[in-house]
Amino acid sequence: MNYLTPTEAADAFRRAAIEKEKRPFPQFALMAVLGGAFIAFGGLLTVMVAGGMPGVAVANPGLVKFMAGALFPIGLIMVSVTGADLFTSDCAGFGFPLLRKELTLRRVAALLLISYLFNFIGAQLVAWLLSAHVGMLDKEPWHSYLHNLAGAKVDQAFWPVFVKGIGANWLVCLGMLMGFAGKDIAGKAIGIWIPVMLFVTLGYEHSIANMFFIPAAIYTGAEITWGAFILQNLIPATLGNIVGGMGLVGMVYGWLYLAES
Repeated sequence: MNYLTPTEAADAFRRAAIEKEKRPFPQFALMAVLGGAFIAFGGLLTVMVAGGMPGVAVANPGLVKFMAGALFPIGLIMVSVTGADLFTSDCAGFGFPLLRKELTLRRVAALLLISYLFNFIGAQLVAWLLSAHVGMLDKEPWHSYLHNLAGAKVDQAFWPVFVKGIGANWLVCLGMLMGFAGKDIAGKAIGIWIPVMLFVTLGYEHSIANMFFIPAAIYTGAEITWGAFILQNLIPATLGNIVGGMGLVGMVYGWLYLAES
């Protein structure tokens, strides 16, 4: 076969997490900065392409959603192929050795926190320095598209964002698991693309992606405060991402394929 079995893919995901845990702090932190930046690049691409289709959006809004979904996975493919670090996929990746008691809960929590914070730094490098700072998001229709997208993400109650966060990282971590099944770049890319395209098209909430979308809108004058971003979107999305990734992929597939008898 030109792809790994589910058991082999889950074990490859587990081994990659263990190797990552062994990295010195500066290396792990840099990998996380890169991971946040790559996800932000995927977000920027969706804004530039899907946001540049206002006429299509009026006639066929579903097509614009699909276009965003089709393009965003490029960021996660870059993360996977280059070995960068991403908090959301770590929820599943570190969940596997946690289930097998190869890592402690305290160590996993520390790794997730480091990943999350440095993903944020990487996302801001793209959101501010490589996007807002150079005027890429100042003109129409991209300006309005981004502000409307960010405003809709913030203007939600806690529970819907939490549930959408579960859906987002269930699919993202499935994408990473399916990516590990690929034995070549094409197979890896296709495995990642399918679930990630699905989560973006459906409008679920991914905390690291939102570290790009919403701050980029703030940097370009959106009437969104940092407090609203953190309290109304980032916190519930993050909690949902942890449940979706660690619970529905790390624990489920760890128990199905990696649990020691």
